[in-house]
Amino acid sequence: MFFRRERPKNLTFEERLNQLKAMGFTVTSRPAGGVRISRNVYAVDLENREGAVHITDRAGILIGSDIGFLVDGGYQKFFRSKTGRTKPALAEELKALHDFEEDLKEGLGQESYYNESLGTVSTFYLYDRVKDRDRGVPKRVWEN
Repeated sequence: MFFRRERPKNLTFEERLNQLKAMGFTVTSRPAGGVRISRNVYAVDLENREGAVHITDRAGILIGSDIGFLVDGGYQKFFRSKTGRTKPALAEELKALHDFEEDLKEGLGQESYYNESLGTVSTFYLYDRVKDRDRGVPKRVWEN
């Protein structure tokens, strides 16, 4: 007598979207291709790449029709969209965003990593920095 493991079933993109719909997410197709998954005011954009789900950017909060990504300014976290609109992040929004991301990973059948499960992860970190420090060697004061 042999014990066999069940083979993992590779779900198609549409089957994964149907799982998300069953979990209470709203699935909307995007004009540029892909789909937007949302629940309440939280959203993320997904693409179908060779039958696999690809998350284009991190999840965020809807600011108008754009997704505002979480930015850590060192002194405060806030949401900023690609168009430049900003909104301060509240503690209950951070918790709800974290819950949204965890539920999304569960619905897509992705692994949840320990460090990401501890709390929300910012997309950008903008601490007080020396100007142009991240762009190679900065111009020194004594150089003209």
